[in-house]
Amino acid sequence: MSSGAYSQRLPVLATIVIALMLSIIPLPDSLEPFRPDWVVLALVYWAMMLPRTWSVGSAWIVGLVLDVAQGTLLGQHALALCVVVFVTVRMHLLMRVFPAGQLMASVFSLLALYQFILFWVNGVAGIPVDAMHYWAPVVSGAVVWPIVNSLLNGVRMRVH
Repeated sequence: MSSGAYSQRLPVLATIVIALMLSIIPLPDSLEPFRPDWVVLALVYWAMMLPRTWSVGSAWIVGLVLDVAQGTLLGQHALALCVVVFVTVRMHLLMRVFPAGQLMASVFSLLALYQFILFWVNGVAGIPVDAMHYWAPVVSGAVVWPIVNSLLNGVRMRVH
């Protein structure tokens, strides 16, 4: 890999590592259900902006790391992230030109799809989880999306 390609991938990897750290940092029990899905938000952004570089394969690897970090079923987050990133890559040209409200609604839908897949896998495995732990991150993720989008836009503009 050339040093130019490496210097362009390093900030993206750094944002994904920061998202992974934000996903596993301890929170008080009352705030835990409202933790946004930082990894999903970061991967949706990079799949939307750089779909040839950050796609389903990178989502699979990041999902496996997230599974190991959170101690969940191996492949659960990987499957959900792959589906969400696949949909994002297929729709990336449309999503780039959406107005802010429509993009926020699209991200809300992607987060809901992600949580539904996790809900389905846990249901098949017989793991009971409170409904608040599934649907509160969808709302909080959609609310913080404009902030994440503007921060990652700043990173992308400096690098690319």
